[in-house]
Amino acid sequence: MNTDMPQKASLRRELLAARSLLSREDVDDAALVLSRGAVSLPELAEARTVAAYVSVGREPGTRALLDALHARGVRVLLPVLLPDNDLDWAPYEGAGRLLPAGRGLLEPDGPRLGTDAVLEADVVLLPGLAVDGRGMRLGRGGGSYDRVLARLAAAGAHPALVVLLYDNEVVATVPVEPHDHPVDAVVTPAGARRFTD
Repeated sequence: MNTDMPQKASLRRELLAARSLLSREDVDDAALVLSRGAVSLPELAEARTVAAYVSVGREPGTRALLDALHARGVRVLLPVLLPDNDLDWAPYEGAGRLLPAGRGLLEPDGPRLGTDAVLEADVVLLPGLAVDGRGMRLGRGGGSYDRVLARLAAAGAHPALVVLLYDNEVVATVPVEPHDHPVDAVVTPAGARRFTD
């Protein structure tokens, strides 16, 4: 059940409307810049396992980044959406091994590793719509990544949390609820910004 406060819903609508104005060329150009910026982050440069996601629609693109990490020998885990909105994980074996799934998503066709597979990640790339100066992230509101973050916290796992966004999505303030967690870094086409040491 979505229990978001009205401020979050309003900000989501505003940011999604801005994304809807982006052309395919804008999205593709930003994806290449985002990939270069992300792979140069020390956290990703040193990672052995990265939990990521396949961008869809006008989300900041992850596909070039997924391929760059995979080519470098990094173990990339991608989410598989479960009926209860929790996330299972499967290994990324290349774009040709992605299959259409529910809600317009793409998922790997490989073996499912279980919901706890994310605990092995050195870095977790989180989808989002915005981040503020405190590192507080605004997600899509489905709660899937809230469960992932809660699972990491319960296990005492502390991977670097990174979100990829467009420049205009770094905002003054994101409305916060008690279950929200800050991210460690944001990468935009303009560059990377860290929120923790």
